[in-house]
Amino acid sequence: MRTAPTILHLDMDAFFASAEQASKPSLRGKAVVVGGLGPRGVVATASYEARVFGVHSAMPMAQARRLAPNAAYLVPRFSLYREVSEQVMGLLGALSPLVEPLSLDEAFVDLEAGEAAWDEASARLAGAKLRADIRAVTGLTGSVGLAASKMLAKIASEQAKPDGLVVIEPGTERALLGPMSVRTLPGVGPATGDHLRRAGITTVDEIAEAGEDELVRLVGKAHGHALYAMALAHDERPVVAERETKSVSVEDTYDVDIHDRMRVGLEVQRLADRCVRRLRDAGLSGRTIVLKVRRYDFSTLTRSETLRGPTDDPGVVREAAARLLEAVDTTGGVRLLGVGVSGLADYTQEDLFAQAQAQAEAEAAAGESAVLEHPDEEGAEEVAAEQAPPAERRWPAGHDVRHVEYGHGWVQGSGLGRVTVRFETPYSEPGRVRTFRTDDVALELAEPLPLVRGTVCERRGG
Repeated sequence: MRTAPTILHLDMDAFFASAEQASKPSLRGKAVVVGGLGPRGVVATASYEARVFGVHSAMPMAQARRLAPNAAYLVPRFSLYREVSEQVMGLLGALSPLVEPLSLDEAFVDLEAGEAAWDEASARLAGAKLRADIRAVTGLTGSVGLAASKMLAKIASEQAKPDGLVVIEPGTERALLGPMSVRTLPGVGPATGDHLRRAGITTVDEIAEAGEDELVRLVGKAHGHALYAMALAHDERPVVAERETKSVSVEDTYDVDIHDRMRVGLEVQRLADRCVRRLRDAGLSGRTIVLKVRRYDFSTLTRSETLRGPTDDPGVVREAAARLLEAVDTTGGVRLLGVGVSGLADYTQEDLFAQAQAQAEAEAAAGESAVLEHPDEEGAEEVAAEQAPPAERRWPAGHDVRHVEYGHGWVQGSGLGRVTVRFETPYSEPGRVRTFRTDDVALELAEPLPLVRGTVCERRGG
C-alpha cells in the first residue's frame, strides 16, 4: 500500500443542477431538480437547496414535486454536461496519464504516476490547484479527496462535500473507518447493510471484529473476503486509465424487497430507459440485453437475449428486458434489479432498417402518385400541407432558445399552445419572462452557451 495520499478522487458538486444554476442567473441559490419530467420520471440530480427538502437522485419525480413543489424542474441538457465534463477531464489529464473516469462528473487520478505529487504536502497543493482551475475554467465547484487508496480517496471526497478538500493521512485509516457505518464501504447497499445489521454488525469496526469466516458465511465468499479487506483499510486496486467500454448497465438496490410482480415489471422498464440514456450519452448501441435479479435470499440470476443488430431504441430494450423477466421467478421478493447492454457498437442497426424502410415508403409513394391525376404545382403543395400538417414543436423545460428580438433564453414551461421563456445568459443579471405561441417562427431552440466566457466557444470556433 502507498505511503503517501497520492490517489485523488474528484466529484463535481451536484453536477447537473450546478451547471443549470451557473447557466441561469435566476436559479442561483434556489432549489433546482434535473431529471425526467414525465409521470415515471426520476431525479438525476438535485441542487443542495433542493436536498434540504429531502429530494435526492434516483427518487421518483412525483415524490420530489411533493417534497419541493416550488423548485425549478428541468430536463437534462447532456450536450452542455458533456462539454463541461470534457473540460474537467482535460484538467485531470494534465495532472497524470492515469485518469479513471467513473462518470461525467467523477474520476480517480494517480498523482504519483504524473509526478504531480509524492507526499502529503504536494498532494494537498495539487488538489487545491485542481479545484481552483475547475472553478476558473467551468465556473463550477468540485470536491476532492486524497488518500493512499481509491476506497479512502472516495470516502474523503464525500467528507469534503460540498466544495472542499479532505486528505486522509496514511496510518490514520483504521481509526477513521472504525466508527463509520457499514454503508460507507463500496458494495454495501441498503439490502446488504440490513442483512449485516440483523447480524449485529452496523459499523466498520464490527465488520473487522466479526472476522473473515463470519462475513463469508453471511454474504458469500467473494463479498465476504472483499468486505473484510476493506474494513482493514486494504485496497490495492490501481487507477486504470480509460478503457474501451464493453457494456453499459444500471441497477438499483431497494430498501424493502419488492414482492408485487407489476412493480417489478415497472422497475425493469424504468431501468431499461436509464440504460438507454447512458448508451446514447456515450454514442453507443448494443446487441445483447442483460437482466440482473437479486432475490430475497441473495441469490442472483442473470438472463440475456441477443438481438439481430445493435440498438439504442428504448422500446426495443424495454421489450427485451420484459421478455427476460418473464423467465425469472420473483416469488419471495426482489432486492436488486439491473438492466445492461453489451456487444457494443458505435452505430445502430435499427437506424439502417429505418432508412431502408423510409426509402421504400418514399418509392412506393412516388409510384402511387404517378397514377394520380396531377394538379398544378401550387395545388400540389396545398394538398400536401393539408394531408401532413406540421407537428407541434416541443419545448423541453430548461432547454435553450433564441428569439430574433429578445436574444438568448431558456424554457420555463410550455403547454396549451404557449411557451414561457426567461431571457438571460450565464453572464447577465436575472432576466425577464415572456410568453409566446409554440409555433412562433421568431423563436427557435438553440445551443447552450458556455458557463464561462471564452472557454467552450473558443473550441467550437464561435
